[in-house]
Amino acid sequence: MVASEAPLYPDLRPPVVRFAPSPTGYLHIGGARTALFNYLFARHHGGTFLLRIEDTDRARSTEAAIDAILDSLAWLDLRPDRPVVFQSARAARHAEVAHALLAAGRAYRCYATPEDLDAMREAARAEGRPPHYDRRWRDRTDWPEGKPYAVRLKAPLVGEITVDDRVQGAVTVRAAELDDFILLRSDGTPTYMLSVVVDDHDMGVTHVIRGDDHLSNTHRQLALIRALGWPEPVYAHVPMIHGPDGAKLSKRHGAVGVETWRDEKGILPEALENYLLRLGWGHGDAELLTRDEAIPLFDLDGIGRSPARFDLAKLESVNAHYIRRASDDRLAALVAPRIAARLRRDLSAAEHEMLVRSMPELKTRAKDLNGLADSAGYLFQSRPIPMDAAAAKLLGAEERLLLARARDAFAGLGQWDRAGLEAAARAVAESSDVGLGKVAAPIRAALTGTTVSPSVFAILEVLGREESLARIDDGCGQKEG
Repeated sequence: MVASEAPLYPDLRPPVVRFAPSPTGYLHIGGARTALFNYLFARHHGGTFLLRIEDTDRARSTEAAIDAILDSLAWLDLRPDRPVVFQSARAARHAEVAHALLAAGRAYRCYATPEDLDAMREAARAEGRPPHYDRRWRDRTDWPEGKPYAVRLKAPLVGEITVDDRVQGAVTVRAAELDDFILLRSDGTPTYMLSVVVDDHDMGVTHVIRGDDHLSNTHRQLALIRALGWPEPVYAHVPMIHGPDGAKLSKRHGAVGVETWRDEKGILPEALENYLLRLGWGHGDAELLTRDEAIPLFDLDGIGRSPARFDLAKLESVNAHYIRRASDDRLAALVAPRIAARLRRDLSAAEHEMLVRSMPELKTRAKDLNGLADSAGYLFQSRPIPMDAAAAKLLGAEERLLLARARDAFAGLGQWDRAGLEAAARAVAESSDVGLGKVAAPIRAALTGTTVSPSVFAILEVLGREESLARIDDGCGQKEG
């Protein structure tokens, strides 16, 4: 065995999985799904879920991106079981492994210049060969003194390397198709390929669950693992997410950061989790699964080989389900900042309480938090509330007469509750020889300024006696639309 060391977490037991994002941007939904699959696999098998930030590309990695990834994972409640590992802090360990391979004769010094490499690529293209390095320094020892060199792996020249992938099946590549890839650059910095292998080993990772865009790297990583004599992890490469048209997922399909789904789209974390869970994994006909329900069911054999297709309408449907299940207090707390931003002021304690009381009706028809905020907007309108064209048409002379009768009936109630309000409106309808809807429609228009809303009687109850009667008085004075 070459250049092993005590593991970072010596008390861990298999299985151990890791999520390893590069902090060059937001956490997109594909990355969030990978994190979720790793987390659920660990929980299902009583294992450990780790997080590694692969920030070795210092030019593109940013603190803002790191913060966004950590914040998104925390929002989804996908928290690692041990402290986060930052790959950039382990560069010395990566270099140590490369030099140990060099000393063992399983890697070699390469003094090829950028100009040499360009010439190799041009020659390969001209001859119709893959533009691989031609191994010119593989067996040489006439090293130029004092010149910088890269360290390359002595990849196998014959035979095959097979990945027995838990999702894709056996995937074989001929050794001749691999190149002697760089482990350490000429400036001494480690490459991604070296860092990943060393960190997975040192973190005790037993299963590597990641997107199938990494499958092309796996054969090369296995060549390095075997040169080191280290145990090989189990691999599971999950198909990518495509748009509904079958094309690669893009921003027009919804390939935006997790924080966008949270902040701009108004999606609940448990809804996004449930949707991502079913995006490429299945268990019978089960569609709506909480985390507690998913953990006993989740395993790698439920992951399909075909790319999943992102469906916004399905995500909204799942979100609507979880909105209906959420507590009224929680929804009010999530919606209040959205309403306050529109009002350009904070809600008072009384207004917040009114928002909580409105939730049982409002949440039955909302598909996201933005829609929930929209439907609650009538609560915070200043009088006289603005009327849309359709609502104004419902306040003609006949309707205003019914509205005035309803107003008198409501004003005479001893107790202001939904049952009493509905009974009073029904009595007005009967005495006026019209259906209840004929009375409810102008009431709704007067209270909300729209023709679509929750139950009129729920609105009356939430607004309270004083505000309701004042709005109805305004409606009675409304000019015919």
